[in-house]
Amino acid sequence: MTGGQERSDPGNGRGGQERSDPGDGRGGQGENEKEVIGVRRGMFGSNGSGDTSGYGRLVREVALPGSTPRPYGGYFDAVVDRLVEVLGSDAVAAGIERVVVFRDQLTLDVGREHLLAVAQVLRDDQGLRFELCCGVSGVHYPQDAGRELHAYYPLMSITHNRRVQLEVACPDADPHVPSLFSVYPTCDWHERETYDFFGIIFDGHPGLTRIEMPDDWVGHPQRKDYPLGGVPVEYHGAQVPPPDERRSYH
Repeated sequence: MTGGQERSDPGNGRGGQERSDPGDGRGGQGENEKEVIGVRRGMFGSNGSGDTSGYGRLVREVALPGSTPRPYGGYFDAVVDRLVEVLGSDAVAAGIERVVVFRDQLTLDVGREHLLAVAQVLRDDQGLRFELCCGVSGVHYPQDAGRELHAYYPLMSITHNRRVQLEVACPDADPHVPSLFSVYPTCDWHERETYDFFGIIFDGHPGLTRIEMPDDWVGHPQRKDYPLGGVPVEYHGAQVPPPDERRSYH
């Protein structure tokens, strides 16, 4: 399902933070240190309209977690170790930007140019066998400069009863990510939905068209910079204005 994944982004070692090397378990100085990429005001951080949630004075940091040091726990170490064995330590160090264990989930932050290779090994290697991709979710971090758009892939191994997440980021200025359709055909409609709502272009997808919005729709409505507009609605005899015309609760 697109749009619900606001797991803190594992990032890529920006801002002076070193990432840990998944191949040898050595930790960088930035491990487990959160990376603050912005400040959110109000419940949803909306811009250009009044905050109708009643939480207009709420101010929160938008923070992303750092790398997780070894041991990761459970089967997570075995998954990363097997990736190193199959791909090689140099390829893993270049392709996996960060390993994050957050809320008991293992997420591999993968560079977009390495996404297909990592996914292929996760699916085909007998020691991994993540046969199922459960979907693609988009996330928009407008303040995460150069990495504003994220695609998030939850994978499941039916053989070993294990789960792992892949996350890949791309900039607004170049919103391209390789399609995983050739590896996981279940990504078909999910990638179309993520494209429709977030504008991420999945290169190599066999039919990347809108799936829910009309073909001539302008913009991508689940991005945080999408205007809240709308039309007046009549409710119990009262005329309720659209969000961009309502009063603000500051």
